[in-house]
Amino acid sequence: MEFQQLEMFAAIVEEASIQRASERVFRTGPALSIALKKLEEEIGSPLFNKSYRNKYQLTPAGSLLYSYATRILGLRGEVVSELQDLAKCKTGVVKIGANESTSLYLLPKLAHAFQEQHPGLKIEATCDNSEAIITSLKDCRLDLALVALYSDEPMLAKHLIMRDEIVLITSPDHRLSHLPAISIKDIREEVLIAESGKSSLREEVAQAFRSAGAEFDPAVTNVTLEGIKRMVTEGVGIGFVPSVCIHEEERRREIAVIRVEGISRQRELRLVHRKNESLSPAAHAFLKVSLECAREWAKSMRDNTASQRVNDNGPRLSPARASWSRSCC
Repeated sequence: MEFQQLEMFAAIVEEASIQRASERVFRTGPALSIALKKLEEEIGSPLFNKSYRNKYQLTPAGSLLYSYATRILGLRGEVVSELQDLAKCKTGVVKIGANESTSLYLLPKLAHAFQEQHPGLKIEATCDNSEAIITSLKDCRLDLALVALYSDEPMLAKHLIMRDEIVLITSPDHRLSHLPAISIKDIREEVLIAESGKSSLREEVAQAFRSAGAEFDPAVTNVTLEGIKRMVTEGVGIGFVPSVCIHEEERRREIAVIRVEGISRQRELRLVHRKNESLSPAAHAFLKVSLECAREWAKSMRDNTASQRVNDNGPRLSPARASWSRSCC
């Protein structure tokens, strides 16, 4: 039993005429008669009462088949429509994983641009540490991941979205706040506030300390980025954070930003996905919108750098933070 046979049968019932039914389904009259005969042979029962010549009155078997045929054809129509909407990005879900900093300060801006272009699509976001996010991506539980990658992942395709850097933040009245740059030895005796041990940022800072012959032993641990910023403004201590998350506090002069030799260097925030698998239409649309945003931010960074060269007396931001403040905030 095929869709085409059911479609012909339903047309005969509803048109009550082989001729009109053939015109409706764009087949010849003999083709419809053959399809009807094959259906009756498969079912083992006539579908129309032959005693009512040319009136096409259904037998009990015909009535039962017609009730199912209309439901089957209706479902097929719904499936085709849904698939077309999915391909045209009118419906669908994109599953995205992000670590804390990107989920708080980068993903919302990308999601806003995405929703403006594709209001019918949904986003399912997962926030975890970078290692867990990459594992979920490889296990096909996510479509995309928005993270800073520190190791080579050959099975992943990587797309640069923006750059930021790891910086040290202090309260404005801290003894180090007036210094633009310091070394690790300058903060050995300070009260350090840090994220959990699974944070890739914390591991990078700890590695820099080890390279400098020092131990990274924070006094306050397992703190979120928002918690670190709040504790710093309250004078509890100092902490390392991504520059992408401090624009507002820096603008309001609630914190001071210091670069630390061996730690404060640019890192790349990338949107990644499995290399050898096709993205869903929704995921592909999100990637496309994100790359458009990335190009806008990169252009803004170049424009800002050029304007700084002209105005030597103006305030200077790092390229990453200049791009973020002008393009996103």
